[in-house]
Order: sequence, then C-alpha cells, then structure tokens
Amino acid sequence: MIKTIKLTVFAFLILASAACNQEKKSNSVEHVTKAILDDAPKGLIEDVLTKEEQDALTPDEVIEVLKTGNIRFTNNDLTARNHSEQVRKSTLAQFPKAIVLSCVDSRVPVEDVFDRGIGDLFVARVAGNFVNEDILGSMEFACKVSGSKLILVLGHEHCGAIKAAVDDVKLGNITPMLQKIRPVVESLEYDGERNAKNEEFVHMVCESNVINTINQIRLNSPILKEMEDNNEIKIVGAVYDMDNGKVSFINE
Repeated sequence: MIKTIKLTVFAFLILASAACNQEKKSNSVEHVTKAILDDAPKGLIEDVLTKEEQDALTPDEVIEVLKTGNIRFTNNDLTARNHSEQVRKSTLAQFPKAIVLSCVDSRVPVEDVFDRGIGDLFVARVAGNFVNEDILGSMEFACKVSGSKLILVLGHEHCGAIKAAVDDVKLGNITPMLQKIRPVVESLEYDGERNAKNEEFVHMVCESNVINTINQIRLNSPILKEMEDNNEIKIVGAVYDMDNGKVSFINE
C-alpha cells in the first residue's frame, strides 16, 4: 500500500514537472514571438490626402510624384506601408492625385510601379488601355467630381492585346475589342514586317496606341478637354518597360 502511494506521488511529481517545463517553454516562445513582432517594421502610416491638400496640388507636381515613385520601384526601394491603417483612414472619403488607365496585364502592378498607397490613385484597366464610354465616364468622375489632377494613359512593352491587334486576331469578344486598336495599326507607315514577331513594329504600335487614346479622351470628353485647357488637369502618356520596371513618359 505504502509502495503504491509512493509510486503515485512520484508519477504526480513527474507530470507536474513536465507541465511546468512546458509552461516555461510556452512562455519563452510567446516572449520571443512578441519581441520579434515588437521589433518588426510597422510600415509607413500615411495621412490620407485631404480635399485641401488635393486642391493645392498641380498636375506637374503629381507627375513628379509618380516619376520619383517609379524610381523607388526600379531600385527595389518601395515604401513600407501599413495598409490596414490606410484602409481605416480612407473609409469615409477619397481624394486621389490621379487616374491611371492601364492594360489588364498582371505584370503591371500599377500602385507598386509608382510606389503609391491606398487612396492615392484611381486605376482603370482594360486590355490594350483604350478608352470607351465607361472609361471616359470614370475619368470624368475622377477629375471633375473627385478632383484628381492627372490622367495617365499607361501602355506597356510585350502587350498581348497590342500583338493580337497587330495580327488581327479573331476570337469571340476579343475581336470587337481589338477593333479599338486596329486603326492605330493600320495608320502607321512602316516598311518592315507588320506582325507581332517584329518587336520594333509592336513597340511603335504600343506608343501610337497611347497617343491615340489621349487624343480620343480629348475628342470624346468635352469635360476633360475643357479642364485640360484651363490647366486644371493634364492628360499624359507613358510606357512601362517589362525588362526593368521603368516608366518612360511620352513627349507628344
């Protein structure tokens, strides 16, 4: 009987010791984890742009913001941001600096390309970065209603939509979509091979498509044309280089 009691007490002591060690180990892990989290960078918490700050911006200042942001992107020096905090700060209002019309291409992450955070940019995307009634309406909302100071049409190298337009691809709803780009292809004077395998010609179409899109914005939106004429906004174009991430602005 005494022997049984001794064994029971011994077993209890072993279990208690194991539990104690486990608790110490758990506390130690929690302590280390907390220390790591405490030391980790929290990210920049930017103030969301106010209406007054947006009003004070000029189109040229916004262009410069995008250019310097792109330099940081190409240098792999993106700003660390606290996106959760930015989401909360931009819940009730937004006053973006610009609207960017980009292709849908997944290799062109627009906000990252310009090192911009939540609430900084309106972004419209369509394969081949052309304009239609819906996109023009979105641009008018961004600039006339919400106060953005810049429209940037952003094309990119190795664009599948441009290549498809060059080769006059026929496939479902892609066919009428490409008809928005085909006039650019057909209008270019070029003596070389006019197909998607010719990178020089594809690049020419890419740039010309950006310029044509800008012209279509001015032609089909009296609201935006008037705002540009009054120096309230600028409408500019650029091309994103897939090889190095650099954005080159086009001088019309």
